[in-house]
Amino acid sequence: MQDGHATTTSPGSTSPGELLRLLRDGQARTRAELATETGLARSTVRSRLDALMDAGLVSDWGNDATTGGRPASRFVFNASARVALAAEVGATHATVAVTDLTGEPLASETLTLDIADGPDAVLGLLTETWRRMRSEHAITAPVAGAGIGLPGPVEHSTGKPTHPPIMPGWNGYDVPARVHTEFPVSVLVDNEVNLMALGEHARCFPTEQNMIFVKVATGIGSGLISNGQLHRGDVGAAGDLGHILAPSAGEVPCRCGNSGCLEAVASGPAVAAKLRTAGIEAQTSTDVVSLVHGGNLTAGQQVRQAGRDIGEVLAAVVSLFNPSLIVVGGQLAQAGEMLLAGVRESIYRRSLPLATEHLRIVPSQAGANAGVLGAAAMVVRHALSPMVLDRELV
Repeated sequence: MQDGHATTTSPGSTSPGELLRLLRDGQARTRAELATETGLARSTVRSRLDALMDAGLVSDWGNDATTGGRPASRFVFNASARVALAAEVGATHATVAVTDLTGEPLASETLTLDIADGPDAVLGLLTETWRRMRSEHAITAPVAGAGIGLPGPVEHSTGKPTHPPIMPGWNGYDVPARVHTEFPVSVLVDNEVNLMALGEHARCFPTEQNMIFVKVATGIGSGLISNGQLHRGDVGAAGDLGHILAPSAGEVPCRCGNSGCLEAVASGPAVAAKLRTAGIEAQTSTDVVSLVHGGNLTAGQQVRQAGRDIGEVLAAVVSLFNPSLIVVGGQLAQAGEMLLAGVRESIYRRSLPLATEHLRIVPSQAGANAGVLGAAAMVVRHALSPMVLDRELV
């Protein structure tokens, strides 16, 4: 039910999955072109194409009229052959979607919920919504898998949340097993920030091999793309940026139980608390952003300082990881250039010139949809991986 770290067959393999990987770029090819690109015999290409066509994953796109003699058929990836079920779950909301095999949403909806209602209630709402959306939008293609992002630490190999601070009743809960009772397909679960990183990468920055996504909202977290793949670390704990010691934090207590964490001084609630101390009413990240957009000078200064604090921590990450791109998202990032300016200021001041020579620091392009797009991408990459697909087509 749960995705492990799928391996792939070697280049030049005769597997159907490897052939589909080539066709997933959307370009139509003839058998001869596929034979040339893969180095396989035409008879082998033919048999692999037949298997993929029988599964509905490849379509005959018609004849190639540009060649002399008898026109050759051209073959193309059929993204509508199956669908992915995707959801990004937050503390008070969820974005739920059904997508095709490119991750393009066929239907999408935002739900109001309370994560504290527990896994049975929340997951029941997700599965009910997926069923309703498929019915209302007449989506009849088979389900390739389901992907869910949760607002807390997740052991990706099992799909079980691990001591999530704002999710009572979820610790150790077998999320894949619960969803599998409704949809008997692979069910993949990850931390929402990891999926936001994956969504930004898959949809907006697919050519970047090494990038960091940073979410700045009620908490602060990050997702790492390394060599084009999501880097989760040994137990799925990679990217916990918010609980790294911030140089300027002093002994400010953090909700994790430690003091001096980046989240304690640079998150949306932390900035709001500083504004209240200055006599300005603000409770949430949204309040802070509204004040900045309204021209409040103090709010702007505090957001820029939050950016500097985040940049101080990120500077160490840049020196260690050497990304080419940092994408900043989350509610507080909606304050715009004020936050980004502070991040850039610290990173460029603290990191070596070699590490920042080609580094770009940009706002989120996928916005509120990043997480659900990442959940869909996670499902598609698993379902169409050569290891999984070849086993299915046997």
